[in-house]
This record gives sequence, structure tokens and C-alpha cells, in this order.
Amino acid sequence: MNLKPISPFEPISTALPPEGDEWIAQIKWDGVRVLLYDDGSETKLYNRRLNERTLQYPELLSHKTFCTADSIILDGEIIAFDHHKPSFHEVMKRDSLRQPGRVKQAASLIPITYMIFDVLYYNGDWVTDRTLQQRHALLEQIVIPQTNVQLAQNFEDGQTLFEQMKQYQMEGVIYKELQSTYRINGKDGRWRKQKVMKDLYAAVGGVTFRDKTVNSLLLGLYTNDHEWIYIGNAGTGKLTQNDWSNLTELAKLMQVDESPFTNEPVRSKDIIWVKPVITVKVEYLELTANRTMRHPSIQAIVSVDNTLECTLEQIKG
Repeated sequence: MNLKPISPFEPISTALPPEGDEWIAQIKWDGVRVLLYDDGSETKLYNRRLNERTLQYPELLSHKTFCTADSIILDGEIIAFDHHKPSFHEVMKRDSLRQPGRVKQAASLIPITYMIFDVLYYNGDWVTDRTLQQRHALLEQIVIPQTNVQLAQNFEDGQTLFEQMKQYQMEGVIYKELQSTYRINGKDGRWRKQKVMKDLYAAVGGVTFRDKTVNSLLLGLYTNDHEWIYIGNAGTGKLTQNDWSNLTELAKLMQVDESPFTNEPVRSKDIIWVKPVITVKVEYLELTANRTMRHPSIQAIVSVDNTLECTLEQIKG
């Protein structure tokens, strides 16, 4: 493929919706950020960390069925539903697969939808220097919505949309400046995110057991000085009994004699310490003054680079 994958434009965090009619709001989908690349002869998918996901989502590889472009780079979010609501846990069942046979089976059991919200490249030319408004107009011309491919909807009233997201317990809202160009490998205030619940990637530094099965995870993040700090423990969320069984086996393999945390967890009795390589996505209400999570809930076991993804930088923005 002639098109090289790029790191997408990222929003910064905000506590309030921006004011003014130069902004639009979009639903923040709880899924996997994926860019679709097609150079005219081959289609590939990559996530925001430049990890290829072509194998995992074969239903998106025939891009001519939903897009009239000869060559294209699209930016969007792949989502899966659980009881009519987007579920990160469900989409990770697809994203974590590595065997073609299992992918084929999962494609029928866990259908996905690609929510397209931007275009970076079109018929041989980069369009990242066009305004968001112009890029959206282009998407309207070239994308043909399907059951599993949709254009993200724009809303003018961000505050009302955020209140609706709270009511339906969705992830949040993204605010975008209509005149913003697309900043490859960048992050600035022209795109902003407001979350109903905060979330982060964390790595497991210890576990507790109940009846020979792991029932709680002690979680940590890296600081800018590469210190590994404890941020709380979690034992509730969306993990299945099979997930907890797999964690039990992994914990046995990763066991170490001493705590990997720089600071000492509040609870330190009856803990099995492990190498911090198992990673999870966690939702939480807020951080306390002691920098531990209030009401943490494990959303999924994920495959991310713990030193790059499981950092305090997530909390800053």
C-alpha cells in the first residue's frame, strides 16, 4: 500500500461546552478509533496507535460499497452494541482477535458499525488543509450510508446533547470548530471532549483472590519520571467469569515477590503482586486527593503498550 498510516487528530478534555455558533457537537462513541486507507488497489485499517486492524474488520474492506472515491483515508470509530447501547467491552471482543477463523465467526455474532466523522485524503490529494465544514461536505458527497457504515451526526446545541448523553449513560460529546483544519499527529483546543464518565488505560500490579479465582485488580500508571504509582483497585465492571478465569491464569504466570508500585497501596494484605503488563480500560467518577479512583469499573481487558498508554498524561487530557 502506498499510503502510510498516520496518527490522527486528538481532542483535549473540557469541563464545559464551548460557546458560539462556530462549533458543532458529535456523540463520543465508546469504541475503537480506526482510520481506513485505500490507495486504489488495497484497503487497510489502522488504529490511532498505528496498529493494523485489517484482519479484525473484514466487512469494511470493500470500501467501494459505501464510498465512491477511488482512493481515500477515512477517520472514524468502530462500535459494537450491547442491548442497543455502544459497548467498549463488545467491540474489544472483535478487536482482540488474531485468528482468521475466529474473526469470521465473530463477524456474524458481534456486528460492528463504522461511524465516519472525517476524511483526510481523497482521490490522490490530501484534504487536511480544508476546513472541517468543507471536509464534512465532501463526506456527504462520497459516503453512501449502509447498515454497518454511517456518517457521524452533527448537532448545534452541545449542552443539550451532553445532557442527553448523561441521561442515556453514554460516553460523552466531542466539540469541533467548523473552521478547523486537520492536524495530523496533533492535539489542540479546536477539538474538545467532554466525558460523562472518565476513563483510562491502566496496568495491573497486583491481584486478590476469592475461592482460587482473581476477584480484584490493583491498578497503576506511569508518571513522567517513569515511576509506577498505584491509583486504586477494581473488582466490578463488565468482565465475564471467563475473563476472570483468564486473569487468574495470567496472574500466576506474572507473579513477582515484591510490589511493583512506587507508593504503597492502601490495601496491602493478601495481595499477589504481578508484573504490570496486563492492561485494562477502566471507567471512574473522579480521582480523590490521594490520586486514587472513585467508583472504578473495569470495561475490558485490552492490548496496549503499558509504558505508552498507561500514563498519568491520560488524566491531564
